Amino acid sequence: MYRVLITGVSGVGKSTVVAALAALGHRAVDTDHGGYCSPAPDEEPPGPVAQPGWVWNEARLRSLLDTAGGRAAPAEALFISGCVPNQGRFYADFDRIVLLSAAPEVVRARLLARTGNDYGKAPGELERALSDQAEVEPLLRAGATLEIDTDAPIETVMRGLLAHVFG
Repeated sequence: MYRVLITGVSGVGKSTVVAALAALGHRAVDTDHGGYCSPAPDEEPPGPVAQPGWVWNEARLRSLLDTAGGRAAPAEALFISGCVPNQGRFYADFDRIVLLSAAPEVVRARLLARTGNDYGKAPGELERALSDQAEVEPLLRAGATLEIDTDAPIETVMRGLLAHVFG
């Protein structure tokens, strides 16, 4: 089973893409939920929802990756989304690394308008998110096998993603 990381800064559409993948019947995991993140890589997650600055719990992420089995032709894939400081430690475990990006004004609008995740609404968070975009996105770009601009309609984003994974 192919292992695909979907990454990008807050507000680029990772959760939307994971939901669309799941709706199509793909195995898709958003590591912001389900206890995959914690304050330190070897610390048990104190709760099921990630907080800003947390990292992947390395044992839990390793276990998730191991459920995908060995590498094989991409007849099916495990899609994992997240953007955490220690994700680079796992890059060799992924067959594809897809960076989702959007223009800063789009990210700003999405963070202010989204529901279900309040990150970007508290004082200083929006500025921090846009600063992260300027600082972190180039680092993510360097490790990506594909970058998709999520300013496009979700159908276009999904077509590009699935073509990259399944050919």
